[in-house]
Amino acid sequence: MSKSVKRVREALEAAGLATEILEMAEGTRTAEDAARAAGCAVDQIVKSIIFRGEETGHVVLFLTAGGNRVSTDKASAVAGQRLGKTDADLIRAETGFAIGGVAPLGHHSPVRSYFDPRLLDFGEVWAAAGTPRHIFAVSPMALLAATGAAVAEFTE
Repeated sequence: MSKSVKRVREALEAAGLATEILEMAEGTRTAEDAARAAGCAVDQIVKSIIFRGEETGHVVLFLTAGGNRVSTDKASAVAGQRLGKTDADLIRAETGFAIGGVAPLGHHSPVRSYFDPRLLDFGEVWAAAGTPRHIFAVSPMALLAATGAAVAEFTE
């Protein structure tokens, strides 16, 4: 088991979430790939969209439904600062994950995060578990509680 997957498992356990992390042979790098692998609707996939806060220099995480697009203007308003593109090095340094496998929890350091209310429409959602091939299912309310994210409107 990779260090990233192990860290996600430990974070899930610490949050009291008994869920199985699955390795998908076909990969889950995109929301469409993940939905196909999990056998669910695209909007049941929790995408981790990361920006760099222009004032803080730190990453800001937006957990959004797979079919939604994050509006940079709305996200900036929610975050209270202008947001810009980030790079793989900053994402890995602050979250501990590579692009394509960024989990909603288990980060190296605390990450300010926001939660798309569309995810709350489902009984179960699927999120990345630390690599582009690992995912886990969880209730959106449990995920929201475990991440400490703020529910906010930030999609187009």
